[in-house]
Amino acid sequence: MPVLEQVLDQYPDQVKLVFKNYPISNHKFAAKAALTAQAAHLQGKFWQVHDGFFKFNEQLNDEKIQEIVRAAGVNEEQLERDRNGPQVNHHVQEDFNEGNRIGVRGVPTVFVNGKRLRDRSPDSFILAIEKELKKHRAK
Repeated sequence: MPVLEQVLDQYPDQVKLVFKNYPISNHKFAAKAALTAQAAHLQGKFWQVHDGFFKFNEQLNDEKIQEIVRAAGVNEEQLERDRNGPQVNHHVQEDFNEGNRIGVRGVPTVFVNGKRLRDRSPDSFILAIEKELKKHRAK
């Protein structure tokens, strides 16, 4: 089980996952992938598309993007309109700007209550979450 799923299963009422787009400049298809995933979100298909993009990160190109979108069952005409529309573009740009502001330099980058988690092992996640929950309980 991937670390994030394990953590979310273990703390269903205490942990919230917030995803932000940060299309890295050294990946030719990162921006298109981010816009596509965000447009797929409008159809409730974000995670299916996102997971496909990360799974095939090294092979990502226009054809692979299209293949992943089709496999997710996304309405391609709507996706194309949304991907090129101001709402999706603004959202991805805002996420990217926020990432720059808080010091993100690569992906994936994980924060727990605003603190960067450098070690993303299950034990490290649990330790960071327990530390934050302990602070919250003490208030």
